[in-house]
Amino acid sequence: MAWPAVTWEEHVWDPPARLVGPTRAERSAVGRTYRAAVPPPIADENLTIASRVHAQAEEAVAEMRAFDAETDGELASLDAILLRSESASSSQIEHLTASARAVAEAEVTHAGRGNAAVVVANADAMVAAIQLADRLDAAAILHMQEVLLRAASPHLVGWRTEPVWIGPGGSTPLTADFVAPHHSRVLAAIEGLVAFCSRDDLPVLAQAAVAHAQFETIHPFADGNGRTGRALVHALLRAKGVTRHATIPVSGGLLHDRDGYIAALDDYRRGDPEPIVTAFALAGLRAVRHGRLMRERITAVRAGWVTRVHARRDSAVWRLTDVLIAQPVLDAATAARQLGISETNVHRHLRVLTDAGVLIPSGHHKSRRVLWRAPEVLAVLDAYARDVGRRGR
Repeated sequence: MAWPAVTWEEHVWDPPARLVGPTRAERSAVGRTYRAAVPPPIADENLTIASRVHAQAEEAVAEMRAFDAETDGELASLDAILLRSESASSSQIEHLTASARAVAEAEVTHAGRGNAAVVVANADAMVAAIQLADRLDAAAILHMQEVLLRAASPHLVGWRTEPVWIGPGGSTPLTADFVAPHHSRVLAAIEGLVAFCSRDDLPVLAQAAVAHAQFETIHPFADGNGRTGRALVHALLRAKGVTRHATIPVSGGLLHDRDGYIAALDDYRRGDPEPIVTAFALAGLRAVRHGRLMRERITAVRAGWVTRVHARRDSAVWRLTDVLIAQPVLDAATAARQLGISETNVHRHLRVLTDAGVLIPSGHHKSRRVLWRAPEVLAVLDAYARDVGRRGR
């Protein structure tokens, strides 16, 4: 049975005055009809894909399970660096980029603005998605978007009540590449998606890919749909038992071929789910390769520290090096809290790592605090971003 395609219905473009732009084209669009998508109900649809696509998806799931098992009992802070990388890649798909140092500073100071703050919020949304994996309902999806936008754009939090569309700047629903379903259809469509996600009779990665494509077709929010939709994938992978320990950087794999990923979403809307399943299968395989390479690089960094740092075996200095993998920029208060000691006592441990070249102190002009950064860890994160970005062009 073929997968149902999106259908279309006509609406009259009657925007609030604040949405009517200054151009003649935007003004002339008012009062004219446009076509909005009508997402098909998929809760009980039979998902049939070619055997080669199914095999590729199963290979990706097997690799993800293996990588997740490899991280069990390893460096506990590895998942934090994987999560940060996934957040950065998901944001990069939306053309939102920031250096690893800017993101890490924003995490600790809460004083960052622009793209760094966006990436931090995206990481928080992914954490929320994973925590809510055992109850993936409409409220959970809404919470993911709320965590994503509550700091930067609180006025955009919640189910949308106006039309949204995808297209170049200055486009209207009449000229857009894709007009999402009328907002009156959003809640029913989300409930159908939740029912689809709850099924246990589907191949996991195919189910996650289709759920993501359906979510992007519904476009239930005024902003944050792409990042929330990719967070939903991680929630599903956790809910279905593919991952238990690691946040596998799937968005980095998608970034490898961003245009192909966008085209696969279009194919899905035309009734062909195989390209989006293929896109996620390839992204999963690439993500595991990236994850293993990152683990090797971090292990090498840590091994170098062992040769340079001079401290007793039971010194809190070594616990602080673990903290630095997860949080490569920190202040004295953060370091003290992580180690469970007083801020007065933590300075001597920071000094040991500074003398060994593990940390570099500097003043942060926005927060007016002294921050210590681990440049080698930040370099690993920046190298990852370059790798996935360069391969994606």
